[in-house]
Amino acid sequence: MLSHNYYRMKFIKQAVLYAGLIIVFGALIYYLLHTGKQAFIKTELHVPGKTLSNRNVQENIFQSNLRESLPRLLLQIVIIIAASRLLGLVFKKIGQPAVIGETVAGIFLGPSLLGLLFPGVFHFIFPAESLPNLRFLSQIGLILFMFMVGMELDIRLLRKQAFEAVIISHASIIIPFSLGIFLSFFLYEAYASGQTPFISFALFMGIAMSITAFPVLARIIRDRKLTDTPLGILAIGCAASDDITAWCLLALLIAFIRSGSGMNGMVVIGAVFLFICFMLFPVRIFLNKIQSVYEKGKMRYSTFMAVIFIFLLLSSWSTEVIGIHALFGAFLAGVVIPAHEAIQKQIISRISDVTMVMLLPLFFVYTGLRTQAGLLNTGALWGTFALILLCAVAGKFGGSTLVAKALGQNWKNSLSIGALMNTRGLMELIVLNIGYDMGILSTEIFSMMVLMALITTMMTTPLLNWIGNKD
Repeated sequence: MLSHNYYRMKFIKQAVLYAGLIIVFGALIYYLLHTGKQAFIKTELHVPGKTLSNRNVQENIFQSNLRESLPRLLLQIVIIIAASRLLGLVFKKIGQPAVIGETVAGIFLGPSLLGLLFPGVFHFIFPAESLPNLRFLSQIGLILFMFMVGMELDIRLLRKQAFEAVIISHASIIIPFSLGIFLSFFLYEAYASGQTPFISFALFMGIAMSITAFPVLARIIRDRKLTDTPLGILAIGCAASDDITAWCLLALLIAFIRSGSGMNGMVVIGAVFLFICFMLFPVRIFLNKIQSVYEKGKMRYSTFMAVIFIFLLLSSWSTEVIGIHALFGAFLAGVVIPAHEAIQKQIISRISDVTMVMLLPLFFVYTGLRTQAGLLNTGALWGTFALILLCAVAGKFGGSTLVAKALGQNWKNSLSIGALMNTRGLMELIVLNIGYDMGILSTEIFSMMVLMALITTMMTTPLLNWIGNKD
């Protein structure tokens, strides 16, 4: 065995060599820089009218760095993730979906609370010029989220109770849709944004009233161990049908609004139809072949995931170019991914962490920054909000419950379906942001609708607990 002295001498030699390198080349670098400074000196740092001390120079450098886009964005992301996780856990503790806490975190960080109590801090962290960066990052998060929603949407569930699910689902759309259009007669003049035509505003209000949050509903059913029960299967089928129908209606509305005329709208709708056919048949066949090659071990995992991401982004890009929205392309891309449970879980597990923990909370806060509850500062405005909430609950909860009962369900199941279909959650926020971005909704009506989405989602768990205790 080598002696202790050997290792000690070896360490001393290494330390001497290291110290020698640092000293010799440090001195050489200093000499070269000093010589160059003397040889090529031009002017000293000078600001007209004042002399800057080293301390002032350093302070200005730090202040300047904090105003740069990247440091500010990193600070925003840290604050957003921390606040979203904290409030998400708090709301889970009280039996509410974490998405509610994350949305509330967004409102707290926005002008409704932080901007009201600490305006200086708010404008330092979230200045107006930084919001486009948050918006684009949140859009990437939404694209990934809608892709996962599409993959989790099992169309086969509709076949188990297809007709009954479709009837309840379409009733839960057409009843609140009608109430939304009815509301528009009272809201249009005061709350429509800009030069929005009445038809566009009314149709959008109808769709916004009709949304059900399929991902939140599916998780509530899973948490309550109702997945394999007749009630759970029927509710999932209703939500799946509701999702598809409502998003198709929204796609048609966006196509007409963006096209600017009926003829152009028909062209866009035709393009959408062709794109859907292209995705459902040749693209799906191609993806099946890619998946088969991967399963046989002839394709690396990294290559397979690259193909999936390219496909997702191209699908999103295509629907944006056609004239509807990138989120429809992402949703459709998820739907046409071949139904192989193990591979779907593998894809979702790789995407979900970054999406759910970092990117999606950016969307909640971006929505919160646009929600100005402080604008609802009169009795008339709160009366309008109460009317919106009443119509939303009556249309979705009441309509679904009564139609389910008419189809032969008992009152307990009918009320449970109504409570689940009344869940709006994240999907409603996505729809509202689309309307706000397109200039259909004013800030006031946008804020009211965001609060309506929060309250109707928070109602779900207490309602189900109450219904579960009924005989």
